[in-house]
Amino acid sequence: MTSPQTAGRAADRPSWAPLAIVLIGGFIAFLDFFIANVAIPSIQSDLHASAPETQLVMVGYGAPLCVGLITGGRMGDIFGPRRMFLIGLALFTVSSAACGLAPNIWFLIVARIVQGLSSAMLAPQVLAIVSHVYTGEARGRAFSAYGLMLGLSGLCGQLIGGVLIALDVAGLGWRSVFLVNIPFGLVILALTPRTVPDIRTGAGAKLDLVGAALATVGLAAVVLPLLEGREQGWPLWAWLSLVVAVPLVALFITYQRRLAARGGAPLIDPELFRSRGFTIGITAYFVYFMSMGSFFLLFAIYMQEGRGWAPLASGLLFTTMSAGFFGSSFLAGRIAARIGNQVIALGAGLVAVGYGTVGVIVSQLGTDGTAGWVAPGLLVAGFGMGLVAAPLPAAAMAGVDPKHASSASGVLSTAMEGGAALGVSLVGLVFFGTLGNPPVLDSYPKAFYLSIAVIVAFPLVVTLLVQALPKPATATAGTGQEEGEETGAVEQRVH
Repeated sequence: MTSPQTAGRAADRPSWAPLAIVLIGGFIAFLDFFIANVAIPSIQSDLHASAPETQLVMVGYGAPLCVGLITGGRMGDIFGPRRMFLIGLALFTVSSAACGLAPNIWFLIVARIVQGLSSAMLAPQVLAIVSHVYTGEARGRAFSAYGLMLGLSGLCGQLIGGVLIALDVAGLGWRSVFLVNIPFGLVILALTPRTVPDIRTGAGAKLDLVGAALATVGLAAVVLPLLEGREQGWPLWAWLSLVVAVPLVALFITYQRRLAARGGAPLIDPELFRSRGFTIGITAYFVYFMSMGSFFLLFAIYMQEGRGWAPLASGLLFTTMSAGFFGSSFLAGRIAARIGNQVIALGAGLVAVGYGTVGVIVSQLGTDGTAGWVAPGLLVAGFGMGLVAAPLPAAAMAGVDPKHASSASGVLSTAMEGGAALGVSLVGLVFFGTLGNPPVLDSYPKAFYLSIAVIVAFPLVVTLLVQALPKPATATAGTGQEEGEETGAVEQRVH
């Protein structure tokens, strides 16, 4: 067992190998939601699938991922984040192979469900391992790298998918977007035991099965209508599901509090929410991704359906946003060192300005103007995203006890996925309602512009929420954490 003194000296000379390994694993897991969007038309044609069936290819991944993140995070606290990372990655690699070799649409749907569940095991462990392994300035840099990974997985997903399908390597077509995961998964599986420490903080704890069941059913009752309701015209079952979700979530919260009060080990320890930074942080994270998820989807629809661009060409336009994001990610730490958590407010404000600029320009371009005019707005929005990507999750995780790191990461990831789903559903009401049925080509710019008027409100709310975050005594590179919190991460048991 490594002593606190030895761990402290190691933290002064951190190895970046564990960070690189877990970030690659997290990247392919988060990327797989976005990259598959591009393949949907090819899948539908090749497997002779109906539109509802191909929609299940997306929902089959997104719903289990969102629903399972909290349970997956808690399992990391109990069994160790490295062990759960390896189990999740192994299942993800196998299910990716199954997706790529799927002989029919229902085989693909089932494989995607397994992929989503495996990602729910894997994803929370990335941030948990980062929180355990790195302290002080090193943790700030690690969080910056995590934010960069998360942002690029969303920004580059459509581009990477478009490139793979366009290259049509070995005639694989859409199958390559799933099969590309296999070599990465195998390499990471081989390297993880050699580079990532085996951290154990929940020895003797048991998984709260009742809490896990309540959380799963309650989240499913929320997430499924948000993902499927619009596509099916908001049928009665979707509204009933949302109504039933309210008492289910309330029952889950009550059960967790009572279990903790009698000395049990709840799925989510209520102690987490006694931290104002964590509560405000996950709320801001949820609202922020309401804007990000809806903008990405609706801009892609406008470019591809409203202007007739191919997925690859549309993805290339996103590189402007990626450039802004990549550039500001390296500045976020320096800016945070000067203004603390206000770097998040600055970034969110720039995101709102960028989105608003794109919306105004689209309203003037219509469906045949030069699309390159939207590039400055995308650049500004991307720059703002880079200022939010690392400091916001770092601020939320700053006061979290290391023994709850995986659980907290699971809650944070659930906020991200849930926010994106809710944002798409709410803004989709405006966008698709304006388009009409069937949509008229000239209605796309108006629908997008009106949707942007809603989307920009979300990052503006984030700027207000940031004002309620605790002010750190000393801002450390890109995280906004207090120096005194460095000791917490080195007191864990590392085997």
